[in-house]
Amino acid sequence: MEESEESEELSEVEEEHHVKPQSRSKNLKKHLTVHTKEKPHSCSVCGKSFSLLEYLHRHQKIHTGVREYMCFECEKTFITANCLKLHERIHTGEKPYKCSHCDKRYSVSASLKRHERIHTGEKPHTCDQCGKSFTYKQSLEIHMKVHTGEKPFTCNQCVKIFGRSAHLKSHMRVHTGEKPFTCDQCGKTFIESSSLKRHLTVHTKEKPHSCSVCGKSFSLQQSLHRHQKTHTGVREYMCFECEKTFTTAQYLKQHEIIHTGEKPYKCSHCDKRFSRSSSLKSHEKIHSREKPHTCDQCGKSFSFKSQLKIHMKIHAVEKPHHHKISLDVMFLLDLMDVNKKGKTEGKKSVSCPQCKKRFT
Repeated sequence: MEESEESEELSEVEEEHHVKPQSRSKNLKKHLTVHTKEKPHSCSVCGKSFSLLEYLHRHQKIHTGVREYMCFECEKTFITANCLKLHERIHTGEKPYKCSHCDKRYSVSASLKRHERIHTGEKPHTCDQCGKSFTYKQSLEIHMKVHTGEKPFTCNQCVKIFGRSAHLKSHMRVHTGEKPFTCDQCGKTFIESSSLKRHLTVHTKEKPHSCSVCGKSFSLQQSLHRHQKTHTGVREYMCFECEKTFTTAQYLKQHEIIHTGEKPYKCSHCDKRFSRSSSLKSHEKIHSREKPHTCDQCGKSFSFKSQLKIHMKIHAVEKPHHHKISLDVMFLLDLMDVNKKGKTEGKKSVSCPQCKKRFT
């Protein structure tokens, strides 16, 4: 990556400083290779080809390790004087290239060019497998791994593999317990910034994205897109083990754990393990006795949202079959009380709150 950046940024320095009349024809000759696509000069070490001999000579220094130009500020070394000049702007703070759409500035023109694609919407890099286009070449290279199946990054804790080093780094936090992203509203911490972003909608209560079919609203656009697939019936992600299909890659990923038997989430209070972080979170409430779900009618609190929903039926307006509903509710709540206290067997009987009849 460093090599490609240096090569890309080099041309701008040449254009900026090599403007003498005698060098203009040389610059034109360099430029014409963009159109001819000719690359007659090949590296004898790795086989990479170049349009100009000077580019090949510069490239060969990567193999020889010759970095003869040094920054006197930080002692970092470079293979060319032009690369050193670009680097020195880090220390001087010079950013001569300003975006014509916003106030952002850059130290190199190549960075400005890449940035302006955000405003223009230009996506010059297209996948030859599926036709999807990308703003940056690096994004296309990452995408291509979807087609090749390449996953070169392996977790040394659970042998899980990833296509990107960033994904591996994020995954490692599952094992280390690191949660660097903190909510400034409630102090809750998260492994990923995307998880924090999703969580913040709990506090704002905003749901600006609505389904045009059923009217259901969502806080995130990606949640709306996922929901819309329930109407279209599109289930494009398939498990190769059992051929079951899913609407999102995330749902498929969660499902695949059934086949692998992987349970990376371990309770910090006991030896129980879970395949999902949400299951671990629910389980740990047994140890912490946390009851975050409170009834707004009577103030009673519950560990799980499902318990609160069942409880709320007690406060429902009297209906013809309310006697049966109350019985069902009380029976379920009795059983949940047993589970909540960690007992292994249920109560021998429960009684109807209306007529005191007992049931086993």
